[in-house]
Amino acid sequence: MFRFLTAGESHGRGLVAIIEGVPAGLPLDEDYIARDLVRRQGGYGRSARMEIEQDRAEILSGVRHGLTIGSPISLLILNRDWENWKEIMSIPPVEREIGPVTCLRPGHADLAGTLKYGLGDVRPILERASARETAARVAVGAVARRFLEEFGIEIHSHTLAIGGIWAKSTWPVNRDQVEKSPVRCADSEAEGLMIAAIDAAREKGDTVGGIFEVVATGVPIGLGSHVHWDRKLSGKITQAIMSINAVKGVEIGDGFALADIPGSQAHDIIKWDSANRKWHHASNRAGGIEGGMTNGEPVVVRAVVKPIPTLAKPLPSVDLRTGEVVEAHVERSDICVVPAAGVIGEAMLAIVLADAMLEKFGGDSIEETRHNYQVYLASIGGRIE
Repeated sequence: MFRFLTAGESHGRGLVAIIEGVPAGLPLDEDYIARDLVRRQGGYGRSARMEIEQDRAEILSGVRHGLTIGSPISLLILNRDWENWKEIMSIPPVEREIGPVTCLRPGHADLAGTLKYGLGDVRPILERASARETAARVAVGAVARRFLEEFGIEIHSHTLAIGGIWAKSTWPVNRDQVEKSPVRCADSEAEGLMIAAIDAAREKGDTVGGIFEVVATGVPIGLGSHVHWDRKLSGKITQAIMSINAVKGVEIGDGFALADIPGSQAHDIIKWDSANRKWHHASNRAGGIEGGMTNGEPVVVRAVVKPIPTLAKPLPSVDLRTGEVVEAHVERSDICVVPAAGVIGEAMLAIVLADAMLEKFGGDSIEETRHNYQVYLASIGGRIE
């Protein structure tokens, strides 16, 4: 199936990703991947590092003459900032002593990571726990997106809320407006208030979080399975989105809002379009997932992004070595990452759906996968007696 690994540290030489399971014959090039990497780096409230890095994934293997060849695809994203960190992040030992980071940062992996791995320095933990790793995931997600496009599946995200400011809910979402917006919000009035909230947080040395939504359209009925807990697509999607740095809550469809309404209003009535011989629902409160499987409606996922815990005015904390009360270590950071997190959410949803498509339809070549897909679509057309 579609699976991947990433490696690399935030200020190391670069990031590496290895992808397995992409069928042969899929058109793929570096420019396609670069588009999503640029989108990840955007968004109002990002740190100065986004001005240093110009992320581009180099394809090292698995592609020949613009087409995948069925073997593992390897990607390399070099860190430009490595030039400023060569000694601190040197792989071989260095002559001078490098002072350890010992002032723990609340809200980060610092305490748990240093104790778990028996370290006296936070640096190895914060380097890998950094959201810089998500650049590699977005590159992998672009490959998954390219595969899904062959089957008419599209994935888009937008910002619903930042700092308590909510966008008006509209469907369909104006994608052009989202991509033009510095906070990736389709509501221009809310956009201005969100920007103001980010500016106010910056002036206070604080940060703000929010909520993004990811939507996949064109997803066929029947991806995932009800038969085992670990095959339910809802569980796989939730785990993938929750794995994004700073995400603290995930819902599919109407999610938590369903707790406040009766069952008669909570479920989507099934309908049959006899003219087009197509199943559909009168609404989409389930977010495209029922019984752990896709039901043919758009897959809708929302995630809560907490305020970034690295603050310009640091919180009180404790020194790892002495136990004394200190100010938390300050590492260069963002004020708001919600717009970028939405792009990462697209990547993670694309990865899960690509894996589910390959699980369902298989194929060593894109032509074989497409054939299996078309046969399946023909088989589920028509009323089931």
